[in-house]
Amino acid sequence: MPDNVLISQSMNTAINEQIGNEFCASLQYVAIAAHFDSDDLLELAQHFYRQAEEERTHAMRFVKFLVDAGAQVEIPSIPQPTSHFGTVEEAIQKALDGEIAVTRQINALMDLAVKESDHITHNFLQWFVTEQLEEVSSMDTLLKIVRRAGEQNLLHVEEYLARHGRLTSTPDLSQGS
Repeated sequence: MPDNVLISQSMNTAINEQIGNEFCASLQYVAIAAHFDSDDLLELAQHFYRQAEEERTHAMRFVKFLVDAGAQVEIPSIPQPTSHFGTVEEAIQKALDGEIAVTRQINALMDLAVKESDHITHNFLQWFVTEQLEEVSSMDTLLKIVRRAGEQNLLHVEEYLARHGRLTSTPDLSQGS
């Protein structure tokens, strides 16, 4: 690696793999959104289209980090996402499982940064650690709402999403009491 590279080759390789993981998550969310869109569950579809864009943005953050660190960007091939789901619960469980997997991947990157005393990458990854807590919590909340509503009452889920928009576990504390 050239002298101006700020991260190790092993970290470069691991982050390239994570770029693929983030793009894979984005495509999985597009597939889930399209599934809901086809069933005229438009609020669920919009929710997952937004999630897809967010995951793409995460991938691009990693790309920009590698470029800024003087490292090599090599985007791996992306596996085909699951496109067919028997139930809404199954689709959202797939999304939750994906968020848990990404959380483990981010934690592994953080472990590598700590092991290598890579403070630059460690600092960069802090945002993702916080983001994953929000993502897992949000998807878990959506899954609970779907389970409560049941497959016969999905319009309640649609109404909930329409009223509350983006699900987040963090209350908006910017407004005074």
